[in-house]
Amino acid sequence: MKTLLAAACATMALTGAAWAHGPVRLKLELEQKLNATPDEVWAAIGKFDDMSWHPAVASTEITGDGSVDQPDKSVRVLHLKADAGDPTITETLTKWQPEKRCYAYMITEVDVAVLPVTNYASTLCVKDDGGKALVNWKGGFYRGFPNNNPPADQNDDAAMAGVTGIYQTGLDALAEKFGKAE
Repeated sequence: MKTLLAAACATMALTGAAWAHGPVRLKLELEQKLNATPDEVWAAIGKFDDMSWHPAVASTEITGDGSVDQPDKSVRVLHLKADAGDPTITETLTKWQPEKRCYAYMITEVDVAVLPVTNYASTLCVKDDGGKALVNWKGGFYRGFPNNNPPADQNDDAAMAGVTGIYQTGLDALAEKFGKAE
């Protein structure tokens, strides 16, 4: 009887674990080679306190305790261009490597109606590719709805589309400014 009860409990536990699986971490990496030197492109995009190069950003506000290049102290609020309201994304600098022309950040606050993601972390780097700038933007994140059966506007597809839109729009703006390299 004890063996039968133990087997039944184990089966129920395993069945419950199968249903408890939540979302998986999504990843995205996009690159654009530009007809400019890495230093020229870094001068345009390498300032954590200035995202004016991105078409979706109306203004950048620094609110943290530290200067704009102190990890875990530099906080920026991106005020987005919108027809109504003042949608924002709050981000914290997590790594600052100007010698590598690279920084990392994480979103600490965003309405999922603005960007349907949670636990978002990203890096933006400018690499040297034969004297030309290669902009590499990558991130990892979860969809906006953390439980099973997410609504369509907060599922994996919506999260990927939102982040892809941000990255591609930014890279397209850089390609327009500097030109694409062959």
